Amino acid sequence: MEPIERGTSLTETVAAKLRAAIVSGDYELGQPLSERILAEILHVSKTPVREALSLLRMEGLVKVLPQRGATVFLPSEDEVRDLCELRQALECTAVTRAMQRDSEGFADKLDEIVEKMTAARAKGKTRVYLECDTAFHQCFFDFCGNQLMASTYALHSGKIAALRTHLAARPTHTDLSFDEHRQIAEAARKNHLDRILALINTHIDRTRQSFTRIVDAIQTGPQSRSEITHGRQRSTLASRSN
Repeated sequence: MEPIERGTSLTETVAAKLRAAIVSGDYELGQPLSERILAEILHVSKTPVREALSLLRMEGLVKVLPQRGATVFLPSEDEVRDLCELRQALECTAVTRAMQRDSEGFADKLDEIVEKMTAARAKGKTRVYLECDTAFHQCFFDFCGNQLMASTYALHSGKIAALRTHLAARPTHTDLSFDEHRQIAEAARKNHLDRILALINTHIDRTRQSFTRIVDAIQTGPQSRSEITHGRQRSTLASRSN
């Protein structure tokens, strides 16, 4: 039986554009998303937009509420805690397996990513730095040899990357985060697994505290933002659709 050749559907294309905009921080957490405006900007009908929002809802990047429509996700304090606890469990296990399977190759890749992070910071390229940050943590799963573990992490990687982007606005957090990445890479080179695990737990726990402060600030801010956010929605996707 011949395999079916399948191209990228319009729904997947719309979802990819929206996902990139959310992850890169072009949309605020909790920002309303109008199907009509998105359809107009992308020159498509509302059907693929609605289907794309449904896909992103399954990834946790979008929330769809009856009678209220879609918004960018805005996690509660409990959801932030749960996400960070899941990260600690998955990342620590993945790193342990990665060190057991190919410690040298794993350390080489971490060193490579840290070099790119260093260069991005020196040039002030925040988005490149954040992409490297995401790649650093993804590296744990690329080397762990467990596809189920990797796919579980992938289900939440979009939310993790989006929250990471919002933390980038805090220079002190980014400085500490970068130093921890560097220390993790050094510990991997020296084959110090216990040191790596301690750093990961510290790194993610501090991130949890920062996430919680950001979410609290948003939730206590202005409640009516639809006019402002719809305006940003137009300009953001308009630039991405060109």
